[in-house]
Amino acid sequence: MNRLRSKYMVFGLLWILFAVVFFAGCEKDTDGPMDVFNNDFSYDGEGFFAYARLDSGKTIHLSKDTLYLDMGKMYTFSNCALQAIHLTYVKSDSVLWISPKLTIHATAEDCPAPYYRPDTTLKLLLSSEQITGIGMIKVKNDADTALDSITLRRGSISKDTFYVYMDSSFADPHAYPLRTKDKKKGKAIPQILRVLDSLTPRVFYWRTMKSNCTHRVDMCKKTVADTIYPSSWNINDTNLVPVHYVCADSDSVYCINSKWENDSTELGAVQERPDTIWHYNTYYTEKIPECGTYSSFAVSNYTVGDRVRFIRELFTPDKNESFCGPNSKKDWMVYNLSGNKLVVDSDTLAILDSLSKIWKKATVAPDTLKEK
Repeated sequence: MNRLRSKYMVFGLLWILFAVVFFAGCEKDTDGPMDVFNNDFSYDGEGFFAYARLDSGKTIHLSKDTLYLDMGKMYTFSNCALQAIHLTYVKSDSVLWISPKLTIHATAEDCPAPYYRPDTTLKLLLSSEQITGIGMIKVKNDADTALDSITLRRGSISKDTFYVYMDSSFADPHAYPLRTKDKKKGKAIPQILRVLDSLTPRVFYWRTMKSNCTHRVDMCKKTVADTIYPSSWNINDTNLVPVHYVCADSDSVYCINSKWENDSTELGAVQERPDTIWHYNTYYTEKIPECGTYSSFAVSNYTVGDRVRFIRELFTPDKNESFCGPNSKKDWMVYNLSGNKLVVDSDTLAILDSLSKIWKKATVAPDTLKEK
C-alpha cells in the first residue's frame, strides 16, 4: 500500500514540474494577438462601391433643392483605411455625371473593423454653374456603371385642397359618357369624366316556388300571384323565387309577411333572366401648365351625390424650363379614380387621346360644382 502511494506522489510531482517548464517556456514579453501584416506594411490606392442613390427628399427634384448621395457596400480594405471620398463632376450634353472616388491608405496599425464600410450619406451643394443646362443627374461607380439617375426640374411646387361635386346622375350608367362642367365664372376647373367602357351580357336561371299563407288577415274575393324577386342573384345556381298572393280588387292585406311558408316541392319551370354587367371608369382631368406635373395627389370622400375632395401638389415650371420629363401630356393630367392611379405611362397616350375625344361629346351633368 505504501509502495502504491509513493508511485502516485512521484507521478504528481513529475506532472507539476512539466507544467511549470511548459508555461515558463511559452511566456514572452511580446505575447498578444498575432500581427496580420508586417510592421513595415503600407498600402495606398482606391476602394470601390456597389450601391449609390440620389435623392432630394422630394418626389420632384428641383434645381434649388439640396441633394443627398447615399452610398453603400463600400469596400475600403478596413474602416481605418478610408481617407476621403472625392466627387468628380462631368457635364455631358444635358447630363451631369457624378463619379465618387474612395481614397485608401492602410498600414499595419491595428484596426478592429470589418473589411468593408457600411452605408454613408453625402450632402451635395451644387453651384448654379454646375447645374446650368442640366436636366438629369447620374451617379456611376469606378467601373463606369450607372447606379442611379434623377430628373432635375426648375420651377415651384404649390399644395392646395379643392372639391368637385359629383351629381347623382353619375350613378346612372345609361347617362355615360358624362362629365362635370369645365368652367365656373369664366375660370377653368378640374373635371370628372365617367366613361362606359364595355358591357358583359349574362343570364340568371330561376324557378317559381309556391308559398302558402298560414294566417290570413282578411278574405279577398279574388287574388293574383305576386312574384317576389330577390335583391341579389346567384349565377352559379338556379334561384328559387317565392310566389305570394295579394288581393286583386283592393289594397287589403291578404296575408302577414311573416306567415308565408315556402314549399320547395312545388316548383315551376326553369326560366331565364337576362342581365348586363356595366364596365365603366371615372377619370379626373385637369389642364395644367405646360411641362407641369403632380408631386403628390390624393382623393377622399369619393361618393356620387357628394363633393369629392382632392389634395394635390402641383409643379409649375419656370418660363425657361426646357426639360418636361415624364408626363401624360404636355398640359393635361389624368387620374383614374376607378383604378386609383395616375395615367402617365407612355403606353396609355392612346387612351388619353380617346378620352379627349369622348370629353367633347359627353353630356354635362347639372350642378356639378359646389363651393365649400
